[in-house]
Amino acid sequence: MTRAERSDAARNRAAVLVAADDLFATSTEPARLSMEDVAAAAGVGKGTLFRAFGSRAGLIHALWERRIEPLRRAIEEGPPPLGPATEPRRRAGAILDAILVLKLDNRHLTLAVEERSSTTSLYQQPEYQWVHGLLRELLRETGRDDSELLAHLLLAAVRADLVDHLAGYRGISRRRLRAALADAVDTFLGRPGG
Repeated sequence: MTRAERSDAARNRAAVLVAADDLFATSTEPARLSMEDVAAAAGVGKGTLFRAFGSRAGLIHALWERRIEPLRRAIEEGPPPLGPATEPRRRAGAILDAILVLKLDNRHLTLAVEERSSTTSLYQQPEYQWVHGLLRELLRETGRDDSELLAHLLLAAVRADLVDHLAGYRGISRRRLRAALADAVDTFLGRPGG
């Protein structure tokens, strides 16, 4: 039997998530953000932070889950173009576009999420495996024999470090990045209905 979270613990957890979200969104060096930084910004003790999240990786995971959960729900049970009733080719392109937008909107957080790959391969992380498996199946449904490799290649185009480099350092606009990704999907898969 699990105990219900105390109301003060729930408030502290919510304050920490808000503070950490803000820190990751505004930091020029998200990899350097420490648990001490987050605790100070949230107005809680470091022990509170560790009790609630276990580690920096646990905190980053909780923040990322808040961001990705609406997209996951839309993909698993939502309407077209992300939901399961969509034609596979169109759905694959829509999912990649949604991932790109999510990463553009949360560049520093996604860098921190993918930075976890220093201890665990990015390709072994549950989030990556979930979306890779989904894309692989969609590509297989389009008749592609190389769906395993192609899913990896398409996901490489939305890696956090690449998105950050193109948008942050090269100054490429969101509109241009989305258009280029759509062109890449069309090159690999052909135009929808074409």
